[in-house]
Amino acid sequence: MEPTVPPQTDWLAQSVEMIREAKATGQSLRFEGFGSKNFYGQPPNPASRLLSTRAYSGIVDYDPTELVVVVKSGTPITELESVLSQSGQMLAFEPPRFGGLGSAGGMIATGLSGPRRLSAGAAKDFILGITMVDTQCVQLRFGGTVMKNVAGYDLSRLNTGAMGILGLLVDLSLKVLPKPPAEETIEFEVSADESIDWVNAWGGKPYPISATCWISGRLFVRLSGAFAAVRAAKEKLGGQLLSDSKANPFWVRIRDHSDGFFSLDSDDPETALWRISVPTASAHITGLMDAQCIEWGGGLRWIKTSAPAQQIREIARALGGHATLFRTVHPEMRARIGAFSEISPAIMKIHQRLKQELDPNSIFNPGRLIAGL
Repeated sequence: MEPTVPPQTDWLAQSVEMIREAKATGQSLRFEGFGSKNFYGQPPNPASRLLSTRAYSGIVDYDPTELVVVVKSGTPITELESVLSQSGQMLAFEPPRFGGLGSAGGMIATGLSGPRRLSAGAAKDFILGITMVDTQCVQLRFGGTVMKNVAGYDLSRLNTGAMGILGLLVDLSLKVLPKPPAEETIEFEVSADESIDWVNAWGGKPYPISATCWISGRLFVRLSGAFAAVRAAKEKLGGQLLSDSKANPFWVRIRDHSDGFFSLDSDDPETALWRISVPTASAHITGLMDAQCIEWGGGLRWIKTSAPAQQIREIARALGGHATLFRTVHPEMRARIGAFSEISPAIMKIHQRLKQELDPNSIFNPGRLIAGL
């Protein structure tokens, strides 16, 4: 059923009224743009009332010379990027767009980043400020439009990846970057172990590597930067040069998780796609998976497997990282084993205190990040 959304001019007022009603009745709210990320994190509470952001869309302010854009939370990422592209700029962390349905608010709420995270940084590194509505129905503004704004608490980054449990995101201030003047992709036929060794060795040298991806026995390396730097690195590294007509669609498929690797067509209800974050030089994970994809210079391992969750998380922990249940064949698996790795009691107390401070009535997206919050 399609959510009913108010006209944009009334969206904020009606959203505040929904929060006020939820507080009075004890009902919870779940925030959603286009629903493209409902598969991620803990399952949404079906009893929660839907508050859609999709009507609240558009650019609030954009000054290309300042490399800053302020955007409404319901704006599709594709629409935002289209505006930036006209000035030769981009969202440098390449957030996944999930078929063009990803919204700016969902982008920050999940904190997901794409292939260029290797060189540019994560979503949290590009959020400058936010406007949000708290459980008291008050609009709060944090941060600003410059990188060195240090006044008050950094609630902007705190909300990045918080799955909307701390408040309703309204406006987002983002740092953007110019598109690189030159970009080439080279390909190597190489084992997973060798690819990890190679990209870590290259990481210590001044090569303009903006993304790496090992998949199906091939290592893809994207070079981005000045023409001379890209040309010199290409000659030094060797490999097979891919044409733009092949390279560009490849990186789009990896970024948006539209490559066949990311689909789950197994009949086994325990088969899942895991997102494992580890130190880049960690050993290749073997013996568990049906398929594997390695990104971010070895720091991100995508694994498809039906192995027990506890075993996967123990392996990630032994390597100094953590494992996230990213996509499942059956949604009930997320509720049963938890989407995110278990956190320590001390860290849990911090989460509980933050939630209590910002949403004492537990109105906003209850349970989407951690069960009980």
